[in-house]
Amino acid sequence: MSQKGLTPRCTAHFILNKITGEELLFSELVSEGVLAGLSSEDRARAQRLALDTLRAMDRADRMLKPFLKKQPPLSVKNALRLGTIEIWANGEAAHGVVNACVEMVGASKKTASMKGLVNAVLRKIAQERPGAWERLPEPRLPDWLRQPLISAWEKQAITGIERAHYRGAPLDITAKIDPAKVAAQLGGVILPTGSIRISKPGQISDLPGYAEGDWWVQDAAAAIPVKLLAPEAGEKILDLCAAPGGKTMQLAASGAQVTAVDISKSRLQRVEDNLARTGLSARCVAAEATEFNETGFDAVLVDAPCSATGTIRRHPDLPYAKDGSDFAFLISQQSSILDHALSLVKPGGRLVFCTCSLLPDEGEIQTEEALQRNNALVVEQPDFRGLEPDWVSEEGGIRLRPDFWSELGGMDGFYAVRFRKPA
Repeated sequence: MSQKGLTPRCTAHFILNKITGEELLFSELVSEGVLAGLSSEDRARAQRLALDTLRAMDRADRMLKPFLKKQPPLSVKNALRLGTIEIWANGEAAHGVVNACVEMVGASKKTASMKGLVNAVLRKIAQERPGAWERLPEPRLPDWLRQPLISAWEKQAITGIERAHYRGAPLDITAKIDPAKVAAQLGGVILPTGSIRISKPGQISDLPGYAEGDWWVQDAAAAIPVKLLAPEAGEKILDLCAAPGGKTMQLAASGAQVTAVDISKSRLQRVEDNLARTGLSARCVAAEATEFNETGFDAVLVDAPCSATGTIRRHPDLPYAKDGSDFAFLISQQSSILDHALSLVKPGGRLVFCTCSLLPDEGEIQTEEALQRNNALVVEQPDFRGLEPDWVSEEGGIRLRPDFWSELGGMDGFYAVRFRKPA
């Protein structure tokens, strides 16, 4: 096995072990430099291998199960998962994959004795009949998340959501200039809500218009809360919990006077960098959301910290790096931020609350409880380009799910609602 082929596999294996064993997020590992020092080719391949394995892990486990009398150590199991997916999902030559996985397991004294097991199991996997992979059920979410989602949306919907997760996500962008021009330049299509979708983008920073700041990356679902807010030129608007800045740029592009607040200075720097690239302006303030006390805003957008369960099709590490233990804290935090944000809106102003979550506790129920706490608060019915009637939830918010727009490539899971504060 050449070093060129082994290096990205070893890196992908290391990433899998960190995510499944230590509950670290992929983004955290990247920030810590897990891909640093690799060539651009190896970096891209390592990332793809790790995310492909996470996305198809449940299916790989089903294929491996008949060949394992007992569960091996996690590091060995991850090598077997990676090898299975390379052979069956990615179509790599079995000989090279098997040798690489054996070498990875043999590199550690703790697992070196299991080289024979890895060699034998992966060779049996490679000899499975044609179509064996495709006949397996599409990968399911871990039970800690699957069961709450079934309770919320029923099993048929969750099957569609899991299908969307397995297929992954195309690239969506928001255009600062004429969307038709940007779509033509990039070979993309304009979605019903106005976002642009690109199926095979390649290196994002090399695409036409990126350096010029003509557009920014933003899932179509993530662009909807600002459309719901309907900002107008000259309005004083607060973007609370603003990073990484997609919504800040939408607001700034409308001509509004935008203040972007985020607790993380490093993440806020990303907002400032994106604003500079796109030639847009906003005042950026590093502060805890509930400690920012400037008042008199015409409108406030709250993209509250949440479970991020709506973004799994783009971040397949989430179900394996989390276990739901932080849900109660997040839900309480969202309520506190929402109540505080309402105090910053001037009388008669509006507020959009949103989360990239599939859990009603972080969406519909937050709205119902906010209305109970604030008797004079009103939910305004949504109205924007591309709105589909089925998206409107009972309490007047918008519920988006990954299985929506399935014929177009899906969307992130999101919840958004627009409140009007009494005059």
